[in-house]
Amino acid sequence: MDKNFLVHLFHILIVGTLFLYVGIRQTNIPNFMYSVLIGFGMLVLLYHSFKIYKKLQEGSNPWINYIHVFIVAPLLLYIGLNKKKTSRLYFEILLMLGFAAIGYHGYYLVNK
Repeated sequence: MDKNFLVHLFHILIVGTLFLYVGIRQTNIPNFMYSVLIGFGMLVLLYHSFKIYKKLQEGSNPWINYIHVFIVAPLLLYIGLNKKKTSRLYFEILLMLGFAAIGYHGYYLVNK
């Protein structure tokens, strides 16, 4: 099975649906979900920071990793740490990122 296929499927089924769930439910999510968001945010930050380092060593462009490090990970950490005090704005940004993840990865999954 192609690695890119699994990456697209992961982003559609796991990432996109998680972001939609949290973005729609906002402060009505179970308390354990805030810990999930913190853990997921840390994982995204560490993994994509490493990918940036590797891609810069190889001479390739790590633009998608920058998006994960500077937008996705901080947003997940912010929501996870602020819990129910998080402003609606941040949940709506997460909702938009969920739609973007499903659309972007769905497009490439169908076209490959």
